[in-house]
Amino acid sequence: MSNIKISMVILVKNEEDIIKENILFHSKMGVDSFVVMDNNSTDNTKNILQELQKEIKLTIIDETGPYQQSKFMTKIAKIAKKKYKPDWIINSDADEFWMPQKHSSLKEALKNIKGSVLSIPRTNMALYKGLNNWKDNIYRVANPICRMEGFKNRYFLGKIGNKTIINPTGYIKTNSGNHSAEHLFFWQKKEFKDIVIFHFPVRSFEHFEANIKNRYKLLKMGMKMGAQYKKWTKHYEKGVLKESYEDMFLEKSELDVLEKCFVIKKDDRLLNLFKKFNIY
Repeated sequence: MSNIKISMVILVKNEEDIIKENILFHSKMGVDSFVVMDNNSTDNTKNILQELQKEIKLTIIDETGPYQQSKFMTKIAKIAKKKYKPDWIINSDADEFWMPQKHSSLKEALKNIKGSVLSIPRTNMALYKGLNNWKDNIYRVANPICRMEGFKNRYFLGKIGNKTIINPTGYIKTNSGNHSAEHLFFWQKKEFKDIVIFHFPVRSFEHFEANIKNRYKLLKMGMKMGAQYKKWTKHYEKGVLKESYEDMFLEKSELDVLEKCFVIKKDDRLLNLFKKFNIY
C-alpha cells in the first residue's frame, strides 16, 4: 500500500445513524486521520465520535456558533494540515462514501496523483419503496435526468455537484458546499474520475425531518439556501413534510423503467464492503 497520508474532514450535526459507518469505512479504505467538527448535535453523535477515538486517529472540534459551512470546513482542514501533515485532505459530508474505481484503496488511487484541488464526481443513491435501511441500498443514479417531468419530487435523479480533495500545500479555503476550494496553485486544479462519491441524500424520516427543521430555522435567520431546501421548508411550514418524504421513493415499476433506461443501475460494491469490514 502507498505510504502517502490522507486526512478526512467532516462537519456534522445529528448524524448518529451514519457517522460510525462513515469513519470506519474510510479508515478501512486508507484514510489515516479524521478531524470532525460537531455543530450542536443533540443526538448520540458526540458519544459515537468519542468511542471511535479509542481506535482511530480522530480529532473532535466542538463548534456552538451558527452554521457557517465554508468557515467551519476551512478551519478543520487547516487543523488537519497542521496536526496530521497529510498529503491529501478529503472534504466530506457524513452521508458521502468515497469509492476508488480502479484500486483497492484511496491511498492507491491517489499515490501518484499531482495537483492542487481534485474535483471528484458524486452519484446519488436512489430512493425506492421497500428500502428500510440506507445501508441496504444497491441502486445508484448512473445517468442523471436533465428534465424532470414526471419525477418532480425525485430530485435525486438530477445531476449533483462534485466535491473536493485538496493538496494542503498552498491551500487557502474551502468554499460553501465543499464543491470547490481556493488554492495558491489554482492552475493545477483538475477533475479526477478514479474516485466516485456514493451520496445518500435522504435516510430515515426522523433524520430528514430534524434536518429540515434546522434548515427552517437557518432560513428564518437569513441564511442562503438552495431551491430544494427552500421547497422542503415550505412543506414543513404547511405540515406536509411526511407526504413529501414518502413521495420521493420510487415505485417498483418506476425503478424497473429507470433501470432499463440506464438512468439508475444496480451497484452493490459499497454494501459488500460494509459486510467485508464488519460495519454492516
